[in-house]
Amino acid sequence: MQIFLHVLWLILACSSVCATLSKSDAKKAASKTLLEKTQFSDKPVQDRGLVVTDLKAEDVVLEHRSYCSARAREKNFAGDVLGYVTPWNSHGYDVAKVFGNKFTHISPVWLQLKRRGREMFEITGLHDVDQGWMRAVRKHAKGLHIVPRLLFEDWTYDDFRNVLDSEDEIEELSKTMVQVAKNQHFDGFVVEVWSQLLSQKHVGLIHMLTHVAEALHQARLLAILVIPPAMTPGPGPNAPLSWVRVCVQILDPKSMWRSKILLGLNFYGMDYTASKDAREPVIGTRYIQTLKDHRPRMVWDSQAAEHFFEYKKNRGERHVIFYPTLKSLQMRLELARELGVGVSIWELGQGLDYFYDLL
Repeated sequence: MQIFLHVLWLILACSSVCATLSKSDAKKAASKTLLEKTQFSDKPVQDRGLVVTDLKAEDVVLEHRSYCSARAREKNFAGDVLGYVTPWNSHGYDVAKVFGNKFTHISPVWLQLKRRGREMFEITGLHDVDQGWMRAVRKHAKGLHIVPRLLFEDWTYDDFRNVLDSEDEIEELSKTMVQVAKNQHFDGFVVEVWSQLLSQKHVGLIHMLTHVAEALHQARLLAILVIPPAMTPGPGPNAPLSWVRVCVQILDPKSMWRSKILLGLNFYGMDYTASKDAREPVIGTRYIQTLKDHRPRMVWDSQAAEHFFEYKKNRGERHVIFYPTLKSLQMRLELARELGVGVSIWELGQGLDYFYDLL
């Protein structure tokens, strides 16, 4: 249940405009401005009546920064919690330091694994590794595992075929991963490769990943595999609750491995354009600004267990935004508890600060 987002650059060409406001205009503008709390709260969101289905836009804007600082290091969810952080969304680095005790694993999106030739592998992206930040996170969260995501990048079909059919290639790949993890003081890796082969050569891929995991485990390192959902929902809600349940049940129908499964939670949303059947990702800052600009009516989709709202822009073009809320996240955490799985969050810098009261 995890979608990796591309960075979107929006270039606006603006011309300067000179104008004056009367006192009455200024008062009207001020009255339309939604307020935001800048101070922390002494109570978590659960005790402030904020985890509700009848949500109001002004309440989200007012409260979204105001997490409970007194309980910022208390873990409420008993299972494993993995959080991704990305170099292009620096707020996530701060979240990991402030709420580190709520997580069991932090996965910085830093690294790429490349094949350079026969039995030759290189892990790139090491320039993004921040050892000072790693020390700071570990200082405040004892026992936290830092497991960078490792993406198999620029691999051709022939690269996969040559590696999967060769024990020597697999051994060199494993050695490269172990060496980099030890040199960089990582606790292991989150490996992303499964979706690149689709349905092809999965038997060989499982064989390779088993050897890689064994090599990492022998070096006392962790191996976590990203697996895409067995089926994908259509346009609309990001992750309907019934769909989430079914994805876990398909992956582990006999409940044999639930403690090893991390259920994906999105801390991003989607903005759908009704007329063009198009969509684009929405992160927290844009979500809050859209609420400020349009003050929409928040609607609860009881079947999907998600909130959404409609707004218009660009000459009345209708848009629909689905973005996680405290209530939708609480229900997914309750489902994870029921199913006996942990959770993984993409990604920490894209959510709202008061989300972390729930963890």
